[in-house]
Amino acid sequence: MSSESSITHICCIGAGYVGGPTCAIIALKCPEITVTVVDLSAERINQWNSDNLPIFELGLDEIVKQRRGRNLFFSTDIKKAILESQLIFVCVNTPTKTYGIGKGSAADLRYLESAARMIASIAETNKIVVEKSTVPVRAAESVLDILSANHRSGVRYQVLSNPEFLAEGTAINDLLNPDRVLIGGEQTEAGHAAINALCSVYEHWVPREKIITMNTWSSELSKLAANAFLAQRISSINSMSAICEATGADVSEVSNAIGRDSRIGPKFLTASLGFGGSCFQKDVLNLVYLSGSLNLPEVAAYWQQVIEMNEFQKRRFVNRIISTLFNTVTNKKIALFGFAFKKDTGDTRESASITVCKYLLEEGAKISIYDPQVKVDQILLELKCPSVCADPKQVNDLVTICKDPYEAADKAHCIVICTEWDAFKDYNYSRIYDSMMKPAFIFDGRQLLNYQELLKIGFHVDAIGKKINRSPALRQRADSKP
Repeated sequence: MSSESSITHICCIGAGYVGGPTCAIIALKCPEITVTVVDLSAERINQWNSDNLPIFELGLDEIVKQRRGRNLFFSTDIKKAILESQLIFVCVNTPTKTYGIGKGSAADLRYLESAARMIASIAETNKIVVEKSTVPVRAAESVLDILSANHRSGVRYQVLSNPEFLAEGTAINDLLNPDRVLIGGEQTEAGHAAINALCSVYEHWVPREKIITMNTWSSELSKLAANAFLAQRISSINSMSAICEATGADVSEVSNAIGRDSRIGPKFLTASLGFGGSCFQKDVLNLVYLSGSLNLPEVAAYWQQVIEMNEFQKRRFVNRIISTLFNTVTNKKIALFGFAFKKDTGDTRESASITVCKYLLEEGAKISIYDPQVKVDQILLELKCPSVCADPKQVNDLVTICKDPYEAADKAHCIVICTEWDAFKDYNYSRIYDSMMKPAFIFDGRQLLNYQELLKIGFHVDAIGKKINRSPALRQRADSKP
């Protein structure tokens, strides 16, 4: 089995949000190691080899350009990369199943299995195979079973779990300055040797005390548990936001008060439309399925409620839009600011904007969308998904993608803030107000804007977790505007 000193070539299967940035940082910090990222998609590899990378992350572009062609390569030649490597990262997609047993909660592991079978069919020397994809507990055991059952004579494998803890928008900083690096493996001599080999890679820039080694199953479960706990905090504060709106309490003040408790802390306590992205919902659902399969229905029900609260938050937000706009949005233009699931990324997976659009389309609203990063094709792809809109023609008829926020808001009945892009705070809202239908409404799903300034301009403002009332003087001033 490979030893610490023998890692000279790393292969990464999967050129997505995890594989690309992770390998860029390894190439940056380990110039003596050749890192090759491979993918079946020639289009994606071509993007990685171009000036327009397939994903947007602050700082990524500069690092890729610095190392690409030196010790960082992007290729479709999977066989060559596997043959040359001693260590293989598997960074393939593991989405929630949409079919069969476990539909709607279990992880779909077909791409992981396919990667394992590909490695087994190609490898001619011993390999360390590293799970970086988010997987169910004991998935590494399944990967090892596949590798062992299909291996060439004399080829041995060690399978490690090395989950990623990247937050999109800050992925490069998360990689450069991780809170911790988890490495799980077999508690055998060969397993420890493989763990040490991967440790030696990370030790180029991560202090040894931040690299935590453990058994494989603990590592796999730790990833699911971490994301589940973060999602739980978001759903918890969102449940408080509903109470705040009903009572007149301010969720920002409540969040600040409980976040000052050192046992709780302030992070992930901002009420919003809910969590999105590729990990939180998928990992919580994975935990729900795992708990059910282990005959722990009470545990499954507990984590399922985190998902239910997330969906409730989006549904009630849209209900407030409809009720405020005189109980109908049919044929009304609604400007939607933001389509990415969070700021500083172009990723739309599980974005709250998709759900908001789904409900508004069902009501026959005309939606004009502006996002500074998400491409037009990606927005239309998400909205034309059968689970969002059964008739793609309806999307063509009712949705317009705009090049700037002023175009999106022109003659709109309301603005809906769905992503917390910093730029949204700096727009000329007086100009926007003048171009809108009256009364003009803003619904802030991210607690982003300066509400007093908006009220002075004349807007009716509605925000998550707050009751915002205009004073009589402000109402009179707004009513006097043409």
